[in-house]
Amino acid sequence: MRHLMNPLDFTTEELEQLFDLADDIQAHPDKYAHKCEGKKLATCFYEPSTRTRLSFESAMLNLGGHVIGFSDANSSSAAKGESVSDTIRMISCYADICAMRHPKEGAPMVAATKSSIPVINAGDGGHQHPTQTLTDLLTIRSLKGRLNNFTVGLCGDLKFGRTAHSLVNALVRYDNISFIFISPEELKIPSYLRDKLKELNIPFKEVIRLEDSLPELDLLYMTRVQRERFFNEEDYVRLKDFYILNKEKMKLAPEDMLVLHPLPRVNEISVEVDEDPRAVYFKQVQYGVYVRMALILTLLELA
Repeated sequence: MRHLMNPLDFTTEELEQLFDLADDIQAHPDKYAHKCEGKKLATCFYEPSTRTRLSFESAMLNLGGHVIGFSDANSSSAAKGESVSDTIRMISCYADICAMRHPKEGAPMVAATKSSIPVINAGDGGHQHPTQTLTDLLTIRSLKGRLNNFTVGLCGDLKFGRTAHSLVNALVRYDNISFIFISPEELKIPSYLRDKLKELNIPFKEVIRLEDSLPELDLLYMTRVQRERFFNEEDYVRLKDFYILNKEKMKLAPEDMLVLHPLPRVNEISVEVDEDPRAVYFKQVQYGVYVRMALILTLLELA
């Protein structure tokens, strides 16, 4: 039995197989409409989510399965003090697979060690968000035709942004990848990521101005400044609008650059950019359903 805690839990070869399956699901949805009949997905979300939770639920329903679970810790026995370990033991009696989001780093891993069903990390604190990374990689592969030979700009909250951390860890396994990290000083990438890139001899630079980097980029990954990760409101207010991507700035970018965003956005991408063909963040949402369908089938060994 396998779990997914980290994008690196799958080799690049396994990811290719997963993405090929997602492509086939997109092309032939009827072929997969009954693959999970009689199966149940438990969505255990201890913190708020729209896209990830509904994407998992949509994926399971598209496969002919059923969904149970909770969308708020206060509506579960966690409000009574039940541990994650006890919760997953109980959920294992009800469901065939579980997607868990938790504000504490490592909580889904704790669940996986006690579970008798596959557990998918749907986001743990500021740590990992592997299914968003799979979504990002499938989007890039589908629209660019490859996962190598890119200069990737990551912009915004790179300190707390678990989606950015996961994407960097996933992309370093591909050839000829370089990074430009665009953030204010207070929201720079964690030192462990910086050290890893140096150890692997992956080219990167850290800058503050977005405008200076746009002409160099093949991919721009925008992130919101995450209010829920800040300890005081003043710092959040000071930094929340530090970057705003608009039509004027997009004029500086290459014609084939893609703009991605894990969503939700706040002000960091102006709505006027939505009509630009390079803005693919809503396409990411659809690719997220396909890749989660492929993941569920793979972990349940139904592919």
